[in-house]
Amino acid sequence: MLKPAYPIETPRLLLRPFETDDVPAAHAFHSLPEVTRYLYWEPRDLDKVRASVEEKSQVRELTDAGQVLALAVCERATGALVGESLLFWHSREHRQGEIGYMFHPAHHGKGYATEAARQMLRLGFDGLELHRITARADGRNAASARVMERLGMRKEAHLIENEMVKGEWTDEIVYAMLRREWDELP
Repeated sequence: MLKPAYPIETPRLLLRPFETDDVPAAHAFHSLPEVTRYLYWEPRDLDKVRASVEEKSQVRELTDAGQVLALAVCERATGALVGESLLFWHSREHRQGEIGYMFHPAHHGKGYATEAARQMLRLGFDGLELHRITARADGRNAASARVMERLGMRKEAHLIENEMVKGEWTDEIVYAMLRREWDELP
């Protein structure tokens, strides 16, 4: 079970549960084709973002495998919502999880995704005591692969044309980290 104390603070960011007031800021990036290009879903209209934020706001802790914790990522200096970071708890028995992240393009290249994702790894390893955490991305998403590498994750697979995404076959890359590798990081 994972019951984080909020907000989770990093040097530049605050991670917290989504709130109803986050809908306009979340819509600002969920609605962009360049943000959803490598995701399973198309850009979202305001109603779909509202429903998504409402669903995410209901999950503040992880009580069992199969759940996902999606946190709003805000700049500490301004309080602005700049993205989101996720922790999926896949298996209690095998102690497996997965992380994910999505940010507004205006905040790309600042290291925010790495900073937020590192906290999701910490929650998974230290909070849930997971053994292994993965991260996956479309094979064309070089920026996401760089985030995974900066986190110290190792590339485990490059699956060729394994998924149909938005009408085309796409490659998928899989990165992973074990608890012992997390413990060895500086």
